[in-house]
Amino acid sequence: MQTLRFFLDTHDRRSGSFPAQLTPAAFEAFYATYEAACFAEGVVPIRTHVGYADGRAFCLNMAPDADAVRRAHERAGLPFDEIVEVQMAGPGDTFFRRPA
Repeated sequence: MQTLRFFLDTHDRRSGSFPAQLTPAAFEAFYATYEAACFAEGVVPIRTHVGYADGRAFCLNMAPDADAVRRAHERAGLPFDEIVEVQMAGPGDTFFRRPA
């Protein structure tokens, strides 16, 4: 089994990587296409945070590498600004590892 890592990709209306008039209904309709593209490339979509009014989105995925995330976006016809590998940094991931 291939090891998966976390990747965050960004979309911004100002750069043209977020649709101009995206509505929640349009996003819901498009998401099935994006999800299928992810699964075809070995990417697991975890969560998407969308700011409709500001025209920005942040998508958290698990994938073997950033190239798989890029291919999923291309397959879905979804431009992006960046794809960044990230580490989880919540209390259970980071803070409890500190020495007492």
